[in-house]
Amino acid sequence: MSKVGVFLADGFEEIEGLTVVDLLRRAGIDTVTVSISNSRTVTGSHQIPVLADECIADTDFSTLDMLVLPGGMPGTTNLEKCEPLMKQVDAFHRAGKYISAICAAPGVFGRAGILEGRDATVYPGLEGELKGAFPKTDPTVKSDHILTSRGMGTAIAFGLAIVERFKGKEAADQLAEKIVYFSDIR
Repeated sequence: MSKVGVFLADGFEEIEGLTVVDLLRRAGIDTVTVSISNSRTVTGSHQIPVLADECIADTDFSTLDMLVLPGGMPGTTNLEKCEPLMKQVDAFHRAGKYISAICAAPGVFGRAGILEGRDATVYPGLEGELKGAFPKTDPTVKSDHILTSRGMGTAIAFGLAIVERFKGKEAADQLAEKIVYFSDIR
């Protein structure tokens, strides 16, 4: 069974993080929320406190099949400053394991050199952060084991793209129908 870790830092965009968690759990994908601090309570960019499932110090990365980085400010900056997380992002990338980011967070991948020669997307105006990538304006962009998305308005498309990675297109389409998501952005 697949397992996804959604990493939360103070200042994360609540919709980008929690929409993904909601959709993955609805799809039956084992999903864990991980605080990058020593406290399970993480405060989003709109001052909404969220209780993460665990702290990063307690996370067994060998059990995870995908790392998900939500955007938001200063959440994205805080994720990038988290050395244990960044070591795992690099390790997952080198191993060809799935990594995903939305909004400003794809810039973390760009600055780490992970997007070199790949298609990627990011929040409008931050395309320069996608160092070495071919910036796209699609809601979500898949490039091998990397998935990027543009922002809060694409959070459902992003979550469904992750469902599709693990459960297939039919399962993602069925979930989209169940949540009454009919959009041309996916």
